[in-house]
Amino acid sequence: MDKYNPLDIEQKWYKIWEEKGYFKPSKDDEKPAYSIVIPPPNVTGVLHMGHVLNNTIQDVVVRYKRMKGYDTLWQTGTDHAGIATQNVVERKLAKDNLRKEDLGREEFIKKVWEWKEEHGGIITRQQRRIGNSVDWERERFTMDEGLSEAVKEVFVTLYNQGLIYKGEYMVNWCPRCTTALADDEIDHIDKEGSIWEIRYPLKDEEGYLVVATTRPETMLGDTGIAVNPEDERYTHLIGKKAILPLMNREIPIVADNYVDKEFGTGVVKMTPAHDPNDFEVSKRTGLEIINVFTEDAKINDLGGKYKGMDRFEARKAILKDLEELGLLVGVKKHNHAVGHCYRCKTVIEPRISDQWFVRMEPLAKRALEVVRNGEIKLTPKRMEKRYYNWLENIRDWTISRQIWWGHRIPAYYTPNNDLIVAKNLEDAKKICVEKFGEEMELREETDVLDTWFSSALWPFSTMGWPEKTRDIERYFPTDLLVTGDDIIFFWVARMIMMSLHFLDTIPFKEVYFTGIIRDEIGRKMSKSLGNAPDTLGIIDKYGADAVRFSFMYNTSQGQDILFSEKLLEMGLAFANKIWNASKFVISNLEGFNENISILDLDFKLEDQWILSKLQLAAKNINKEMEEYNIDTSAKIAYEFFRNDFCDWYLEIAKTRIYGIDENDTDRQTAQWILRHVLDNGLRLLHPFMPFVTEEIWQKVKTYGESIMLVEYPEEDKGLLNLEAIKEFDYLKDAISSIRNIRAENNISPAKKIDIIIDSEDESEKNLLINNPKILDKLANVESIKILTEVPKMSGFRVVGNAKIYVSLEGLIDVDKEIEKLNREIEKVKKELERTNSKLSNEAFVSKAPKNVIEKENAIKDELEGKLKKLLDNIDIYKK
Repeated sequence: MDKYNPLDIEQKWYKIWEEKGYFKPSKDDEKPAYSIVIPPPNVTGVLHMGHVLNNTIQDVVVRYKRMKGYDTLWQTGTDHAGIATQNVVERKLAKDNLRKEDLGREEFIKKVWEWKEEHGGIITRQQRRIGNSVDWERERFTMDEGLSEAVKEVFVTLYNQGLIYKGEYMVNWCPRCTTALADDEIDHIDKEGSIWEIRYPLKDEEGYLVVATTRPETMLGDTGIAVNPEDERYTHLIGKKAILPLMNREIPIVADNYVDKEFGTGVVKMTPAHDPNDFEVSKRTGLEIINVFTEDAKINDLGGKYKGMDRFEARKAILKDLEELGLLVGVKKHNHAVGHCYRCKTVIEPRISDQWFVRMEPLAKRALEVVRNGEIKLTPKRMEKRYYNWLENIRDWTISRQIWWGHRIPAYYTPNNDLIVAKNLEDAKKICVEKFGEEMELREETDVLDTWFSSALWPFSTMGWPEKTRDIERYFPTDLLVTGDDIIFFWVARMIMMSLHFLDTIPFKEVYFTGIIRDEIGRKMSKSLGNAPDTLGIIDKYGADAVRFSFMYNTSQGQDILFSEKLLEMGLAFANKIWNASKFVISNLEGFNENISILDLDFKLEDQWILSKLQLAAKNINKEMEEYNIDTSAKIAYEFFRNDFCDWYLEIAKTRIYGIDENDTDRQTAQWILRHVLDNGLRLLHPFMPFVTEEIWQKVKTYGESIMLVEYPEEDKGLLNLEAIKEFDYLKDAISSIRNIRAENNISPAKKIDIIIDSEDESEKNLLINNPKILDKLANVESIKILTEVPKMSGFRVVGNAKIYVSLEGLIDVDKEIEKLNREIEKVKKELERTNSKLSNEAFVSKAPKNVIEKENAIKDELEGKLKKLLDNIDIYKK
């Protein structure tokens, strides 16, 4: 075996696995089925750290289940990502000074498909780099033919059931994307703004009313002023009129309970076209609706002299004019949450628009029920509260988007604007004749569906629904969904609703919410902050196995990860450890009799111990993996392989192999154990580190084509010896104690030492006396004696019931050690004096927080203990 080179190994093995079809479901009905659907990344996407975390968790689970004998399906694919993809292609056109309107709808959509074919596979190629064992032949796209049919089926059915409707309502509008957005597509960002107070003169009498606004530009569309009907200050004005400044338009003063008479002046300007609350007041009071913005948030023809100005440019001009007219009373700083488009980060505008909606309340009832009754488990459990809160207060979902790329809404209009909803034009024509008695020329709806509409059908549409397929019968509902908690409403809740409504069953049994990968100081990673690492560069540098293992080791269910390359250094160091340990084992299997019977082997204490530790590791990893405690599983595998196998067993095995006759039973036993434990250790690690384990396993396997297709280790109770664990762990403690005595007294590990045992416990005494090879190899112990008298100068430790002494005579320079100890004593005394001074200072004790005082007391205790130990050591040297 050469030096570990992850890049070569990873590319080689992924190609082999994919070509041989190892990722495909076995279609063996004798096996239990296990399925996961991947959260489809945007077709515009490139691999980021969040994908690595999310995909690795899924891959670990799928590889584990495959090895456990399940018929596994991991369904993959990509999302058409309506607004995001259209934005990318529009930016590309802009480089050639073109707009989508210059091409027309059909040509533009062709361009998007061309872009998708050329660039859409980038993320799937990158997913291969991290080892995703998905069946690529089943890859789906949310706008492929089958999924598009599913979308139409769902839309038409919901419409016919009265669960989809169309109407003019106030929606969130993105002026950059020029489309409506659903409530949960809005990012509310706290910003420091201003609130301006403006005088509105009364008509036919002296005086004015003062209103406050954070958006002065909307006053151009004011159609009224509202006061509370019970506010005695203004009851005499109800029904009268005021003059709208700058526009000189008469506007009525109306009464409505929406107005809080205790807030501000108790007077609110009404702009029904540009504020959701004002819109509701207008319905109750009959106020006129005047829209003064174009789709891209410029002032339109109804905005007087401000026509053509951008909304924020108009704001400045309006405030300047109000000030010159003496109508601007004042301005105050005002912190408030401003809604932004989740895609392009543009400030959204409330806008009245003709849109399509889904009635959510009827769908939400069962979606609440299946989580409450435990049919679907949300992990971590705290996510349930968020889920319930959203569904209990759910609002109708705006599903139409005024863009061109996406699923076109299956609706048509007659010349009289009568609406027909049908899957296609042919069906629409039939309905037209049935409904109106004649054929008419039909106009297709121009809006497309929200991307999340097709995503909500992902678990079952990818399996062939609405057809009754074998895949749905075999793999649905799926077993697990792994996703980020930021899309619990966008995606998770909607999948549950749609699955229950259309298949009368849940889409998945458990949802595992991952945390977010943040930088070292807890910030979200983003290009704008410059803290998002180059993911592929990271994989090239450390290898996919190291990145995968580091993430799995360090991520608990639902907890955020603070990322730094130091995390990955640990993974790479472990991968190297596995490689080098395996290299040692493989190079020392020379002369091993492959056909030797286990009955001909002679297992020593260390053999029984490592075999027993293997059984416990297998048992505990299986238990934790079944509960999706992936970090705990990774830690158990790590501790077993790195600590038990590499640090202890391998070192002892060297004494039984080096320079020993090939036919020696002890040598053959050690070789059998080495190969058996390496084989099983690699299997335990395979789901976490698939590439390096496959490469090594091929060199030690006893059967099978690939490690990913052989059985995952399980506990073999016949090989579990708890007494052997207890005895060998005692030896380990003794060796660690001897090493500590060496370290404390600066005795070089290369120097031989003698140990003296004082114990009445015969079993402990015998363990130490009967294992001189182990003590020599791991602690460089030359001789083991029974105590007759305590050496004049020695270090000692109590291990179990035994006292172990190490004679220090001839091993150290006493004068030098005393000098060094005195320097250390002085240093500790000064630190202790400083700490005592603080704790005896009444001013400090009375003002300092409780945790600070506790910390100082802990430091004091630690220093006192250290001082006592140093003084004891000096006494030993002075005797």
